[in-house]
Amino acid sequence: MKQYGMKNSTVGKAIWIMAGILLLAGCGYRLEGGGYLHQGVTRVGVEVFENNSGQTRAGIDFTNELIREIQEESDTQVVDPADAPRRIKGIVKAITFSTLSRSSTETVVERRVTAVVDVQLLDTDKDILWSVSNFSSSESFLVDADNTNDQANINEAIAIIAQRVAERIVSQMMVNF
Repeated sequence: MKQYGMKNSTVGKAIWIMAGILLLAGCGYRLEGGGYLHQGVTRVGVEVFENNSGQTRAGIDFTNELIREIQEESDTQVVDPADAPRRIKGIVKAITFSTLSRSSTETVVERRVTAVVDVQLLDTDKDILWSVSNFSSSESFLVDADNTNDQANINEAIAIIAQRVAERIVSQMMVNF
């Protein structure tokens, strides 16, 4: 008899869970992603970001992350910029470094890298549909005592920043900020 009650309780929970899922599905609620970029942009070309920083691959890293984020989080199709009715243009304006902590006056233990970018969504007439200027993000990284992995740590921090910036940009474009 005890087992019957437990089974009945499990069935009851399953019914409530299914009812909740159906209710959420019926009202059009989505847990993540979906929708078009700014005001129904269905196709967009993303130009390689201009790179005004001293970090060689920064323009490519920010471009690739933005493309990935658009493809994963929106219904907008990314196409060749030459074939696109709308284009996204970006500039990596600066990548700077600052010291966060030291173990002595001469030895840096942790540094912060900050990137600043401008991004524009342009229509076919090159009119600006959406833009953001001086958009910045930072990430810290550890400095090796012997400096063997510093560039790898810098590259990893920049990759994290590029991903974070892409996420925030796409999110803002989709809600039309």
